[in-house]
Amino acid sequence: MKKYLILSFLFFCTSITYAQKLKLKKQIFELHNVTGSIIKFQGKKVLKIERDLEALPFDENNIEATVDEPHYARLVGLEDFKNGTIEVKMYSQLQDPAPYPGIAGFIGVYFRIKPDDSAFEEIYVRPKVGRVNNQQYRNHAVQYISYPHAKFDMLRKSDPGKYEGSAPVALNEWIKMRIEINGDFAEMFINDLKYSTFVVDNMLGANKIGGLGLYVDIGTIGFFKDLKVTKRAYDPNKNNTTKVDDI
Repeated sequence: MKKYLILSFLFFCTSITYAQKLKLKKQIFELHNVTGSIIKFQGKKVLKIERDLEALPFDENNIEATVDEPHYARLVGLEDFKNGTIEVKMYSQLQDPAPYPGIAGFIGVYFRIKPDDSAFEEIYVRPKVGRVNNQQYRNHAVQYISYPHAKFDMLRKSDPGKYEGSAPVALNEWIKMRIEINGDFAEMFINDLKYSTFVVDNMLGANKIGGLGLYVDIGTIGFFKDLKVTKRAYDPNKNNTTKVDDI
C-alpha cells in the first residue's frame, strides 16, 4: 500500500505542467503554447516569442482549425480587464526557413481572456501585406477574431470585409498599436495616427471580462515592448470614459 501511494504521488507530480514565466521590467508574462525569452534587441530589453509547434501543431491542410488558437504570452496579474486602452510596440520578423508558404508576420493582442483560455477577443495585423501594391491584399492587413466561434476563416466567409481592414504596417519595423475598448466597440490606432485605422462596431464574444496577452502565429518571430494597459469605466457615448487604473 505504501509503495502504491508513493508511485501515485510521483505520477501526480510528473503529470503537472508549469507554464514558463518571463519578467520584463515590472511585468511578468506566462507563456501559453509559445517559446520565449527576454533579450536585448536594438538596444533595449524586449519580450521575444514564437509559436511552439510542438505544443500546438499547425496543419496547412486544416488552417481554420489550427490557427488563431491560444498561443500567446499572458500578462500575469490582470484578470479583470473589461474596457479601456491597450498600448504596445510590436516588431514582426518572418522565420527562415518558413514553416508554411502563407506566413505574413501575424502579431497582435488578445484581451478578455477566460482563465482557462477557452474564450478571448483579438485584434492582430499581417505586416507582410500592409504596404504591398495590391489593394485586395492590403485589405487583409488587420484582423479581428473572437475565439473559439468566430475565427478569421469563418468571418471571411460569413461577413467578407467586415472584420478585416488595411493598416500602414510592415515587417521588420516597430509598430505601435493602441486599442480602445468600450463595451462591444473596439477601435485600433497605429503609430500615433490621429484617427483610427480599424474599428469593430460589434464584438462577438460572450466573455466580457478577462486577461490580456501578446500573440504571434505560424512563422512569426515577435518582439514586444512598452506594454501599457489602462482600465476604464464603460461609457455608452464612447467618449469621456473614466480612468480606473494603469497596469
